[in-house]
Amino acid sequence: MSSHHIVRDDQEPALIIANGEACSAELLGQLLEWSPLVIVLDSAIERVLELGIKIDVLLGDFDRGFDADYYKERQYPIEIVYAPNQEKTDLEKAFDYLIEKEHKAANVIWATGKRADHTITNITNIVAYRNKLKIVILDDHSKVFLLPSSFEKWYPQNTILSLIPIGKVSGISTQNLFYPLQEEVLTIGYRTGSSNHVTQDGIVSITHNEGDLLLMECWD
Repeated sequence: MSSHHIVRDDQEPALIIANGEACSAELLGQLLEWSPLVIVLDSAIERVLELGIKIDVLLGDFDRGFDADYYKERQYPIEIVYAPNQEKTDLEKAFDYLIEKEHKAANVIWATGKRADHTITNITNIVAYRNKLKIVILDDHSKVFLLPSSFEKWYPQNTILSLIPIGKVSGISTQNLFYPLQEEVLTIGYRTGSSNHVTQDGIVSITHNEGDLLLMECWD
């Protein structure tokens, strides 16, 4: 796979490659084309190297034996970031790195599938970065991101949209969804907005008053 496209001034989202289920080559190629910076978590490095991807940053706690010179030779120039904090996942450490470097957004792949605990943690942890970093988690079947209090986007008819609350979310209202909500409450484990869909081609509007609400754009 060719090296990624460099975008001036880091205006496009950085790309973080975690260590879950691999996505399609098509999706990976699309994201690499517009990513000014590619970060790989150390647990995924060998899988990524096999794909011939140019890596900018290798980040992790490197707790399984690590030869920095080996990766510097294969990926020169590369920044190796040692992040030993055991209170955070490697993905969270990558988010922290981007915030420190004043990046504004990140796309994340290989963060779902495989272990369910990792998938749930990776998806739900993005709420802690509200107002710090715009994060989108993608795989071949979904796109997941945290909603602002007021959200509008054009979608084609029958697009599957799921509203997933992290904890309790109140005052949710929607327009142009088949199962409408009007000043309602969703609570994880009790009531969510899973598998809703767009009524007709056009703008979908979603607002909420309090809480952290994820939107999942889904396709089979």
